[in-house]
Amino acid sequence: MTEPIKWMGTPEACARLGVTLRTLYRFIDEGQLPAYKMGRVIRLQAQEVDAFIERARITPGTLEHLYPDPRTPQPDSDLPGHQDRDNRQSRGRPGDAPPSGPLANDPDGDFGTGAGVDGAVAGVDGDEAGQPGR
Repeated sequence: MTEPIKWMGTPEACARLGVTLRTLYRFIDEGQLPAYKMGRVIRLQAQEVDAFIERARITPGTLEHLYPDPRTPQPDSDLPGHQDRDNRQSRGRPGDAPPSGPLANDPDGDFGTGAGVDGAVAGVDGDEAGQPGR
């Protein structure tokens, strides 16, 4: 005689799989997980949920594309497109176009705010020379 089918509802299947109800419905709708509609209720067979878990098992050695190969660090000067830190032309990534626009040649690096090297803004809390206010 055959063993009776062990049924589970969607909340129990979600708990067993560790997924949300929406994800469970997606698995069912995509045909990855068999389910049965009995009236207004969706039921799943426990053995089919267990078989789905086994099919989802990751085979060792198949995830190499998700993590980079370990590499030995190299000095910046050896990498193409890199210049000595003190002589860099732009703040962008190697191969990027040189900066352009009104702030491209910003000598003090304040991005047009008027702040001097010490961070003081001319005309605010002081005189035009950037001296602190009284």
